[in-house]
Amino acid sequence: MSDSNIEEKATKLAEPVVESHGMELVDVEFRREPTGWVLRIFVDKEGGVDLDDCSLISREVGTVIEVEELIEQHYTLEVSSPGLTRRIKKLEDFDRFKGKFIKIKCYEAVDGSKKMAGRLLGIDGDNVILERDAKEVKIQYKNIAKANLEFVQEG
Repeated sequence: MSDSNIEEKATKLAEPVVESHGMELVDVEFRREPTGWVLRIFVDKEGGVDLDDCSLISREVGTVIEVEELIEQHYTLEVSSPGLTRRIKKLEDFDRFKGKFIKIKCYEAVDGSKKMAGRLLGIDGDNVILERDAKEVKIQYKNIAKANLEFVQEG
């Protein structure tokens, strides 16, 4: 089974567990690292998650993954907060974080660049609107390879 297939299946197994505790499943990664395979699950909630939240989700999601025999090889399960530079994956999140600074990597260049940063203005249909260099840039959602909030100290 491919890494992306494991990520998709882990997402489907973890999402109902995470949501049943009033949290949001932000992202799932399955990667080979120097220490071995790691399944990393990022969760969040209003006001942020704490160690108890992460431990609870780790126990419950870990049990579901083991029962479903999703991952054949030895792996480590990590559950954590997405942090200040959280990944933005869902179209509605681009509207939710309106006004924040973000970094975006595109599959195809927009205005001559595949990488850009700026203030997120929201969405318009299937387009993400970014203010970059005092001008609005429209980026098709399907053209976004990766997007993260950017920590910017204002004031």
